[in-house]
Amino acid sequence: MNTTVSGQPDSTKLNARDLPAAKPERLLSLDAYRGAIMLLMASSGLGLAAVARQFPASSVWQFLGHHADHAEWTGCTLWDLIQPAFMFMVGVALPWSLANRRARGASFGRMLGHALWRSLVLVLLAVFLSSVGDRQTDWVFANVLAQIGLGYPFLFLIAFAKPRIQWTAALGILLAYWLLFCLYPLPPATFDWASVGIGPDWPRLSGFAAHWEKNANAAAAFDQWFLNLFPRQQPFVFNSGGYQTLNFIPSLVTMIFGLLTGQLLRSKRSLTQKLTRLLGFGLAGVLLGQVIALAGLCPIVKRIWTPSWTLYSGGWVVLLLAGFVALIDWRGWKRWAFPLIVAGLNPITLYFMWQLLVGFVTETIQRHFGQHIFEALGAVYAPILEHLAVLAVFWLVLLWMYRRKIFLRI
Repeated sequence: MNTTVSGQPDSTKLNARDLPAAKPERLLSLDAYRGAIMLLMASSGLGLAAVARQFPASSVWQFLGHHADHAEWTGCTLWDLIQPAFMFMVGVALPWSLANRRARGASFGRMLGHALWRSLVLVLLAVFLSSVGDRQTDWVFANVLAQIGLGYPFLFLIAFAKPRIQWTAALGILLAYWLLFCLYPLPPATFDWASVGIGPDWPRLSGFAAHWEKNANAAAAFDQWFLNLFPRQQPFVFNSGGYQTLNFIPSLVTMIFGLLTGQLLRSKRSLTQKLTRLLGFGLAGVLLGQVIALAGLCPIVKRIWTPSWTLYSGGWVVLLLAGFVALIDWRGWKRWAFPLIVAGLNPITLYFMWQLLVGFVTETIQRHFGQHIFEALGAVYAPILEHLAVLAVFWLVLLWMYRRKIFLRI
């Protein structure tokens, strides 16, 4: 998806050979931001969570391990912010994509057709990735590509509305989704929690927050009906991680927040005004999400994309983007971002390599350099070297594509 912008500072430019032909018109901060998120994802947390388990008494290692993995249910880690950042960027990029298509003379009907086609392709690619290694198609839709695909047509349509309507739609969706969970009845006292994968040691939510309990909520009930409409090896009962198809509804709001951000960045306001608004919106989202959770109205749970999580994570991803805009577009510091831009221009390629080729790359490195190559610093640190090596291979592939101006898009 193209993201071009005019009027950017031209100081501290990258070398001409380091940029694609249209690069001076691109929003480099968004490309770098996208690349940072994709590289973080493809790093698989650098195996820090596995290493941290070897140092249970170290507060530093426990901190690093905690943020290199998903929160078990409530709460938020750095790793949890990858998916909302990914979906947020889809919305940020959309105003540039629509402007480019309009400039090429594309009609609304043609653009709508492309949006629907893109949505279908993303959902089918997600199903394909979920089915790798299975004996038959695994019809599940919690994958980030499926979540984007399911929400994308609605995002496309709302992009033609006024910002006031976009804000109203976003907050209205969150309120309606909150009500859906609130009105869904809680499990009876005799409920068999083991039947939905909840063991006796699970820290179950209590009080009003119990409406968002793992595998015992409105979205889980929907999947128990919906996913069983598809052919399966055995009936679907629950998702072991608690992820649900209906997550695409509140995560659509994350994309709408991105859309509003993209429109702000394309506006004629000064860069200082844009940064001020980004910081204000980001802080408001973080604080509002936290207040809602602390008030007991809705816990912050990424795995089912609760409304409080949508606001909280949305605030953080806005603040992260503001940091990239400040460094690259405001201060004009661009050279440092080149490795990120290389990854940011081919996100779908990196995503597929991460999903399909990690094992292949690891085994190939060991085959040619020795089975114990990753233990050079000791066996305990082997996961870090292994993930660094795989990430380096992936990045070199992307650099090769970048030099040849090969950019895969849907």
